[in-house]
Amino acid sequence: MIQPARQSFMLAISAALLLSTTCATRAATLPAGLTEQNITTTVEHARLAFDVPGIAVAVVQDGEVVFSRGYGRRAQDSASAPVDTRTMFAIGSNTKEFTATALAQLVDQGKLKWNDRIIDHMPEFRVADPSITRDFRVSDLLTHHSGMGLGAGDLMLFSHSTFTRPEVLAGLPFMPFTASFRSEYAYNNLLYVVAGALVERMTGQSWEEVVQKHLIDAASLPACQSTPPVKGQTNVATGEGESTVLPERSALRLPAVAPAGGIWCSADGVARWAQTYLNGGRAPNGQQIFSQTSRDALWAPHGLLPLPDTADATKTHFRAYGYGWFMEDFFGLKRVWHTGTIGGMVSYVTFLPERKSGIVVLTNHDDPGATYAIATTLSSYVATGKSADWVTHFQNEKTAKQAANAKRAAETGPGSPARPFITLSHDAQQDYVGTYRDDWRGPITISRRGADLRMSFSHADGLTGTLSALPHDLFIVRWDDRGQDADDDSYVQFERDVSGQISGMKMQVIGSDFSFDAQDLHPKKVSSTPEAPNP
Repeated sequence: MIQPARQSFMLAISAALLLSTTCATRAATLPAGLTEQNITTTVEHARLAFDVPGIAVAVVQDGEVVFSRGYGRRAQDSASAPVDTRTMFAIGSNTKEFTATALAQLVDQGKLKWNDRIIDHMPEFRVADPSITRDFRVSDLLTHHSGMGLGAGDLMLFSHSTFTRPEVLAGLPFMPFTASFRSEYAYNNLLYVVAGALVERMTGQSWEEVVQKHLIDAASLPACQSTPPVKGQTNVATGEGESTVLPERSALRLPAVAPAGGIWCSADGVARWAQTYLNGGRAPNGQQIFSQTSRDALWAPHGLLPLPDTADATKTHFRAYGYGWFMEDFFGLKRVWHTGTIGGMVSYVTFLPERKSGIVVLTNHDDPGATYAIATTLSSYVATGKSADWVTHFQNEKTAKQAANAKRAAETGPGSPARPFITLSHDAQQDYVGTYRDDWRGPITISRRGADLRMSFSHADGLTGTLSALPHDLFIVRWDDRGQDADDDSYVQFERDVSGQISGMKMQVIGSDFSFDAQDLHPKKVSSTPEAPNP
């Protein structure tokens, strides 16, 4: 049960206000029920509870940005510069609404219809089932109801991937379906990459150029860009576990993923984006970026989702996905929102359209608890004038999850009495050495380095790890670099043919990182000689 907000938690609110930087606010026009004090109290409570270095928050009301403020610092280093309202954060999957909006512009121009078949615009488009290929519509790219599994294809997008968008498209026919077409919700980044490729096909420009010119620049979003920051840009947040050293050039570290999660933006920039949405597609500079008809289509429910665990507390009776946006009822009001997680940062954009309100939360910490708590608390204040203690709720949820995971690991996890590690002889290790090939992910090599067996993925700049043996041809791969979205170790189950020779493997992630979709891999052994890891 979520307890009412604790009045005793005020920190030293005057000190918190001094720590915040670059405040742009008109307290008189904040939404009814929301004050500067309860915003800052909530943010500082969450920042302390989840150990978040930096947070930026903005509030839009009645077409105006009525609050915008930075808290804390841009990086984990205690000596790093403070966050302000123009500090750029990676917004992750909040990029998806930009991609959906770029398609909406094409619909507005009469160049595309939501119900158009993909193959009519991209004849090379293929998925695993030919009948689904023929019936796959533009809208099916956006609703997470394709029939592909949760996080399908993310190994081509994250975890040090060097795949390009054309290579991702070429791998689509090998991506398995786990449910019937349009029947079940399963969050999917892969098809937003296809949506970005469709934008490129229809415009003759790169996705980055289209989004920068026709959305970001057209709407005059400050400190916002469709490409990663580069050396020379100083007001940039650094995510948990990420390097503060920026590259010389704007070469994408993850070249395929941008349409699903590549935008960097500031609180001021995302707030202006929120203004544009609340105003039916018209930006504050007066430009009609997309039509209100398209806005309404993007914000309409197109696929149902399960209810959240918090449904009773927020009086939520339905949840759905539109085109690039989640939506639900929230204390009797329609709520439209999306989150994003990438590169050790989490973002949250949420609207209560009937209140003409929008809230933006950006953080440089990989744990979503703080971001979710702030967004839910401030939305509750706008909707009802009060809020439960969502910071403590998400903190308790995190603690309970960690305890359950630790208990499970101790009882049945690798290295536990139920699954003890074993030592293999050199000859026994040699059985597993070689090159394996997966239809959609390509070559994977198992090699020896000293006394260790090593796994390396192709098309990945550093996705390598050490294999530790369990009984019955089962191993654990522990990744060298647990950042870059390879946060969880994985089981590797080798398979043998009728002659007793190793013939292939399957994988399963240990943990909850759905973006490491190892379960979709089924590499077959093609050689007893390891290939170079990046052909």
